[in-house]
Amino acid sequence: MGVVVVSGGTNGMGRAFALGRAERGDRVVVVGRDRGRGEAMAGGAITFLPADLSSVAENRRVVEEVLAAHPVVDALALFANAVSARREVTADGLERTFALYYVSRYLLSFGLRPALDRAEHPVIVNVAGVGVTKGAVQWADPQLSTGYSTVRAQLQAGRANDLLGAGFAQRSGSRARYVLYHPGFTRSGDRSGLPPVVRGLLAVASLAARPVAASVGPIHGFVDEPPADALTAVDRDRRLPPDFPTLDAAAAARLMELTERLLVGGEGQAA
Repeated sequence: MGVVVVSGGTNGMGRAFALGRAERGDRVVVVGRDRGRGEAMAGGAITFLPADLSSVAENRRVVEEVLAAHPVVDALALFANAVSARREVTADGLERTFALYYVSRYLLSFGLRPALDRAEHPVIVNVAGVGVTKGAVQWADPQLSTGYSTVRAQLQAGRANDLLGAGFAQRSGSRARYVLYHPGFTRSGDRSGLPPVVRGLLAVASLAARPVAASVGPIHGFVDEPPADALTAVDRDRRLPPDFPTLDAAAAARLMELTERLLVGGEGQAA
């Protein structure tokens, strides 16, 4: 029995994974914004921690509360994401997709390191889109102040998560294994932020999508038996080589430095 923290654990794959870990005997901390769903899950092995993970302060609060309650964390699973049809800026001055889908995962990964490093076989599983080569970090304008689109924002944050995995492995000094996992198109996720036409197209496409259980299965495997390597990237059933283009070490170091500046207010007002 271990302690597993799940961000974005009230819906879709995150919820299925959290329930599955509880059934396996783990103590599960579910972090999410949907208070109704979270409170409905809570009880027994599951604790619900409500938070708006697009907020820097809320992520830091979550880290503090988890560390206070759980000196040892065996696994961190990162699912939180939401699509936005229009550009939104958080109170920290960050584009919301970038804040929720990437910055939150950065803060939780590095913030929970002390508890992870006390576990026997710690692992972080970042569920995003590794293996996709479209999209890039917009170094001159990571907040997408011009040229915003839902797809562009999602692709940028996805590529940022690839680099987060590489950056964590390079500079964290943690014992935790970092797994980047792309489950493929799954019958899951909140599409409420998309235009009706796009939601309709995705509903049709979902008929051929993977069921949630099939996508979540490998994540349980990563937690039960963490890989030996500091960084593992898996696109559906295919393990990617260390030199895969989106895992570039120099770009990862650049993004880690950019993120640190963002978080101290150097660029984008985050504090």
